[in-house]
Amino acid sequence: MPRRLRWTRSSRHWVRMNCISTYEEREVMKIGFIGLGNMGMPMALNLTRAGHEVRGFDVVAVPEIPLGQASSAADAARGADVVITMLPNGEILSRVAAEIIPAMQPGAVLCDCSTVDVDSARAVAEQARAAGLGALDAPVSGGIAGAAGGTLTFMVGGDEAAFATVSPLFETMGKKAVLCGPSGAGQAAKICNNMILGVTMIATCEAFALAEKLGLDPQKLFDVVSTSSGSSWSVNAYCPVPGVGPQSPADNDYKPGFASELMLKDLRLAQMAAESADADTPMGLLASQLYARFVEDEDGRGRDFSAMLPRFAQRHRNS
Repeated sequence: MPRRLRWTRSSRHWVRMNCISTYEEREVMKIGFIGLGNMGMPMALNLTRAGHEVRGFDVVAVPEIPLGQASSAADAARGADVVITMLPNGEILSRVAAEIIPAMQPGAVLCDCSTVDVDSARAVAEQARAAGLGALDAPVSGGIAGAAGGTLTFMVGGDEAAFATVSPLFETMGKKAVLCGPSGAGQAAKICNNMILGVTMIATCEAFALAEKLGLDPQKLFDVVSTSSGSSWSVNAYCPVPGVGPQSPADNDYKPGFASELMLKDLRLAQMAAESADADTPMGLLASQLYARFVEDEDGRGRDFSAMLPRFAQRHRNS
């Protein structure tokens, strides 16, 4: 069982204090973390800084880091109270789940933070429950900056008991966690959210590119749109125009906070889900097609998804 220590909030992390009167009770958990890439590594490090015992594994060699390093995915999962996975796709998740589920102790929780298709999420959750484990699908929003800063939003599918177990970890790694429904609901929320994001970013980039060609100062357009009916997160918080609005990847030569190829992945997952559910999503389909062209045929790979702006700025009506 997890040890119970007392912690208090300092900055974004829980740290031990010497003054007993300020303590809050927190569990120190044994955590296996599988997938130490651009998102997984900072998430795992935040858990370590919070005092949890984290053992990580990735198929790609990682630099020396201040957390335990496991020799395999199963080794990371063995003896853990919670196993967190952050993996590229549903196929890899299914393979890793087949390896780690037999190694996990009864009553532990498998929490997958990858963004994968809904069917894979539900299948892995069913396998975990059959083995006497809790299971959550908990994809995230917030990108690399949110992972590093501990400000992610978790969209969670699963049961309330597993959610309650992992909630203290969500609090350390993020600013909000929403239990959206049963297994698969977290993935459904993520792909629907990112379909909205992909569509609104394209519309935002089109509008600012049009404004430039009409001779309108982009700062003036931002001042209007950000406080009127055209406002959106894509405009207000992540404006694709350099030097306009809060700082965003546009101010760093479109180095990715959320890469275009990841947006394409999520839009394709949304279309897979739409086909499975017989849902009509014409704007989502068009966004998927535009990002596919941008990533696969143009210069979008490795750039932020807001780099659609210079793409539209350079194009003409029938090109």
